[in-house]
Amino acid sequence: MEDSTPQILDTVAILLTLTAVFSWVNAKYLRLPHSVALVLAGLTVSVVLLLSSLSFPELGLADGLRNGIQEIDFSRALLDGMLAFMLFAGGMQIDFDEMRGRRITIGILAVAGTLISVAVIGAAFWGVAMLFGIDLPLIWALVFAALISPTDPVAVLVTLKGSKLPSRIKIVMQGESLFNDGVGIVLFAAFIQIANGDASLGIGHILVDMVIETGGGIALGAAAGYLTYLAIRAIDEHAITVLLTIALVSAAYALAHHIHVSGPIAMVVAGLLIGNRGANRGMSEQTRRYVDSFWILVGEILDSLLFFLVGLEVLLIHLDYAHIGLTLLAIPIAVAARVLSIAIALPASGHWRGIRASSVTLMTWGGVRGGISIALALSIQDETFRGMILSATYAVVLFTIVGFGLTISGVARRLYPEEPKDHS
Repeated sequence: MEDSTPQILDTVAILLTLTAVFSWVNAKYLRLPHSVALVLAGLTVSVVLLLSSLSFPELGLADGLRNGIQEIDFSRALLDGMLAFMLFAGGMQIDFDEMRGRRITIGILAVAGTLISVAVIGAAFWGVAMLFGIDLPLIWALVFAALISPTDPVAVLVTLKGSKLPSRIKIVMQGESLFNDGVGIVLFAAFIQIANGDASLGIGHILVDMVIETGGGIALGAAAGYLTYLAIRAIDEHAITVLLTIALVSAAYALAHHIHVSGPIAMVVAGLLIGNRGANRGMSEQTRRYVDSFWILVGEILDSLLFFLVGLEVLLIHLDYAHIGLTLLAIPIAVAARVLSIAIALPASGHWRGIRASSVTLMTWGGVRGGISIALALSIQDETFRGMILSATYAVVLFTIVGFGLTISGVARRLYPEEPKDHS
């Protein structure tokens, strides 16, 4: 009898098993930061499979896993599924009162900081491409800039977990990462439209879209979160409360897609509301423990799977050696743009007067990119520039996750050797 098991089920089983095994090995022996360990594990598996394909091409190991990953469609799986649950889980763990005290700083970094970074990266990436003799239109350089400028909320939250950063800087990094991806996704979508021939989009249209999507996402998240809070407050059943939060995430994220507002921002706002007001005023102690435990577990499982997939995505990258210089230089371009955007945006918030180099350094180290950038790069349909942008994206993501992830705690200890205090 012919095996009728769908290929996608086999692939998911393999991915979950490998993720679990490498997580156990890291926890038992390596003790690396969890995100770094899984990215390196995925990268190692990719390299081994590619080398085995060169030595034993008849086995087709790399092709089999590559086809399985393509069957899952990393871009759609993350942007239309996993991301909603991960952002909601992340939002639930944030202290809203502490974040509200830094709302101006977070807002300026998320909006102005992202816009500055997009401008710097777009111009620099385009200029370097010209120096290498690569015919890259400016609009496609801006597409790359839009997808790589925002810090990844999942990667940042996981990287900062357990790090000894001053609380003031840590909450700003977390808040910025939770909101700036909404800005980046709006810019990415607009630039893609222009690149594909829609010349009707101007700066004014893009800014209006950004305001509508961001404001609409905040309003939707607040409304959906508050209605769920009222429902939770009326009962004290932990299983039903968990079910209500799952329904909140899936329904609100789907609705955001249909009414064209920011689903990621809606999830962050809803998570903040349920994790703070909902937990403190609408749940008993027992229910709160169940709900918190459930969403912490969901977040950690999805985070682990995502970081392992990031490492495996190298199987989908076809590096053109003519573009390797541009790919490698994308890393210092992205880091320099991060430094500039922070140095310009932070003083403008008014909360960071007399800003020190140590604050800029730590914020730069917190500029981790992750799966969202790769998912956006994979969603590009234009084959002419897709490979070039995907290679540069992967280089920046890999560098920031591994490089910054391995060293951020050491940098924090060096810059702030005393017990972290609430200062910049």
